[in-house]
Amino acid sequence: MTLLGPTSNTFISQRLRLHYVDWGNAEKPPLLLIHGGRDHCRSWDWTAEALRDDWHVIALDHRGHGDSDWASDGNYRTMDMVYDVAQLVHQLGLAPVTIVSHSWGANVSLRYAGLFPEDVAKLVAIEGIFPTPDWELRMKDVPFARRVRDYIAEKRKAAGRLPRRYATLEDAYARMKAENTYLTDVQARHLTIHGINRNEDGTFTWKFDPYVHIDHPYDISTERKHELWEAITAPTLLMNGADSWAGNPERDGRIKHFRNGTVIEFENAGHWLHHDQFDRFIGTLRDFL
Repeated sequence: MTLLGPTSNTFISQRLRLHYVDWGNAEKPPLLLIHGGRDHCRSWDWTAEALRDDWHVIALDHRGHGDSDWASDGNYRTMDMVYDVAQLVHQLGLAPVTIVSHSWGANVSLRYAGLFPEDVAKLVAIEGIFPTPDWELRMKDVPFARRVRDYIAEKRKAAGRLPRRYATLEDAYARMKAENTYLTDVQARHLTIHGINRNEDGTFTWKFDPYVHIDHPYDISTERKHELWEAITAPTLLMNGADSWAGNPERDGRIKHFRNGTVIEFENAGHWLHHDQFDRFIGTLRDFL
């Protein structure tokens, strides 16, 4: 029997039921795909299909995303997501695991790899080295009390805001295309179909919790983050889009915190470079893996 797509599965982390898809081939080396903010596990389908013959591919839905539970308090801290990844790897016995990750998911995976270096074989972080040094300098001038007050204000505002509803699937699809103009029609439609829920009245809303937009004011310090990056022992490939806001870690000096890291920048690509330049991305990924 040949499956056309992945199986849908769940595991428990901090009392949340979290979702992941499994592309089979359990006898092959494990490969974990971790998406970014406001995204979902099925955004990796093209990557999974390209690699499924040689790897046991698993793609996670973060808490508050895709088909995973939303956090009851509406708080989405990066270190809680690190726990979720640790729990998935532990429960499924994936270590040593190879990880390919994007954006917020890459931020999470870099911390995980520093905490558990023995459990990571290789690591790919797409647009995950943030915040940028410039942003961190600006934030140092913002008093802590103001950050917390702003956070509380944003939470209150979000509590009174209803998730945006789209009258038709085409409307949601148009929003997806507007978010990333590099996407092909096929890519945008696939990401939309797997990224929305249909409401009882027939309208559509995105699956992610609206609270994931809100940056939490409590996180580990920049120094602690650098310590974790420096503890990573696995070969690490840092990918960046030339047209992205995330910056290039080689040019701004962040690469110095990686003992075994390589930076590759993709021209004509933004924050979602693995969609924007898929053929080059998958070729580069195969060479690294």
